[in-house]
Amino acid sequence: MLIDTGPLVTYLAAGLPHHGWVCEQWKRLRPPLLTCESVLTEAAFLLKREGREPDALFALLERGVLRVGLEIEDQLPDLRVLMRRYRDRPMSLADACLVRLAELHAGGAIMTFDADFRIYRCHGNKVIPVLMPES
Repeated sequence: MLIDTGPLVTYLAAGLPHHGWVCEQWKRLRPPLLTCESVLTEAAFLLKREGREPDALFALLERGVLRVGLEIEDQLPDLRVLMRRYRDRPMSLADACLVRLAELHAGGAIMTFDADFRIYRCHGNKVIPVLMPES
């Protein structure tokens, strides 16, 4: 499973919309959950904005529940292509990294709240499986 910023922050911050849904999904997942440094940066920022410390985020990394699944420097050409392809969205670096992770880990679904992942494609034309709450 690949995890986006929204569900990660929501899991760590009780009281946010969809917290119960994320916690139910989390119980079914097997670590490690893959993500990228861009998602971690966004998550730490949003946790602080919610008045919460990012300690729990670091604890997930230390325990191996979360793992950084790619190095941006190693994926620059592919990330650039993705961000150019979806510039009309506009695609964030975190989104591009998650799409690239989905390309590198065939069959991996992305847990997200971001409907753009229903539009993004792996390898140009393959639908990316997503796990998101019903609207």
